[in-house]
Amino acid sequence: MPDPSIARFRRVITSAYASLEARRQEVNDLNVFPVADGDTGDNMAMTLRAVMEELDRLDGQEVDEVGRELVDPVLVAAAFARAADAAYESVREPAEGTMLTVFREMAHSLTRQLAHLEAGKQRLGRDVSEEQQDAVLAEVLERAIEDGERAVARTPEQLEVLRESGVVDAGGHGLVLILAGVVAALRGDAKMPEVSHYEAPRLSLPHHEDSRFRYCTNFIVAGSGLSSRDFLPRLEGLGDSVLVVGDEATLKVHVHTDEPERAVALFEGAGEVTNLDVADMRKQMAERDARLAAGRTGVVAVAAGAGLERLFAELGADVVPGGETLNPSTYELLAGIHGVAAAEVLVLPSSANVVMAAERACELSEKPARVVAALSQQASLLALVEFDPGASVEENAERLGSALAAVATGGVAPAARDDAQGRFKQGDAVGFADGEIVAWGGAGSTLTTTIQHLAGGAEIVTVIAGEGAPIPLSEIDTHVPAGVEIETHEGGQPSWWWLLAAQ
Repeated sequence: MPDPSIARFRRVITSAYASLEARRQEVNDLNVFPVADGDTGDNMAMTLRAVMEELDRLDGQEVDEVGRELVDPVLVAAAFARAADAAYESVREPAEGTMLTVFREMAHSLTRQLAHLEAGKQRLGRDVSEEQQDAVLAEVLERAIEDGERAVARTPEQLEVLRESGVVDAGGHGLVLILAGVVAALRGDAKMPEVSHYEAPRLSLPHHEDSRFRYCTNFIVAGSGLSSRDFLPRLEGLGDSVLVVGDEATLKVHVHTDEPERAVALFEGAGEVTNLDVADMRKQMAERDARLAAGRTGVVAVAAGAGLERLFAELGADVVPGGETLNPSTYELLAGIHGVAAAEVLVLPSSANVVMAAERACELSEKPARVVAALSQQASLLALVEFDPGASVEENAERLGSALAAVATGGVAPAARDDAQGRFKQGDAVGFADGEIVAWGGAGSTLTTTIQHLAGGAEIVTVIAGEGAPIPLSEIDTHVPAGVEIETHEGGQPSWWWLLAAQ
């Protein structure tokens, strides 16, 4: 029968991923050991994504329920202890003050807790409900997180390069964030347990063990009879920071090398290589230094259409592609916020349908982030003209909000279906002004009437042409009232022949 625990486990892993993803850039920026390549958060997130993909693959397969242990504090403590031992053994020269230390301290925390737990909570019987099981596991893991946080805070005392850089260990911090997501899922609460925030170093400090190699290479090998010892010497001949962990069926490989293809080739015939990720560490370090030295506030704007994406980028915004429906997910927006080279971020949703997801992304963001409720692409574009990267997010929100108040927006699109009131048929032009239908019929007359509705008292009308617009931009001025200046752009947006704004 299909395994009902797969869905529960995936829920926990998804929450762990969300917790890490919300602060992934913070983890990246703390990364100075053993190489300041700024990708610890990325690598941890990639690993969690691989776990979710494997769970998706397993979901629906037949499983044998006989003899399986119920997950309880004793099993969790044993698993952490074995994992901590395996982690230390997997590293040729383990260093204290790293993720290894933090993981070991959390394993010790779980073992200590067993001595104080009542017997009924140490080992859970088959008669306990899922809710009771989740509550007991959340209780012990939350205490382990507290001990993990204390271990993270002590890492600069244990590792000189962390102390010199003024940071804690990135991997240990990421590990605590992952466990916070697990606890949130077990408690059935979207609110994550509080985890300390840490500032990144303002300048990357070189370390005497920095890799001389360029590419951080990660992949998974699936096969049978695999042994990490068979591959470690050959990988070390290609690079440094070599790590191979796993079992006879699956190995996770990490190496810094100038020849990623040769690293992969070492496993030919041994198993299938999947989840290959190759990152240019020199580029990562340059991007991190540029980001940490950037302006105070940045902007994320949702856009659809090559021309509009270019216009937003020219005005300094980081673009999240909205697709044909202009409806990116919360986590696409969150990733956009994390990618901005600034300490604070404004989000321009460009659609009423995106506002809720944008607000949720701002709530999850480690950076201060604020939504400015621009409800169309043309409104976002005109508001962005007032953006000041040197001002705070709150000051910019006020500036852009005032600009939006002075803008009237509309557009002309081909009708998707016949009008129930008989005004127009599918394919006819339909004109909108501030959300209301104001004109319909032929493309030229509809465009003229719609612009007239918007242009009353305006000095400038902006026209952005989309896919399949039946009138070229060079002829648009004939549809604009006398005395009103016109500004035209090729937007390439789907669905709308013309997006209009008047100010």
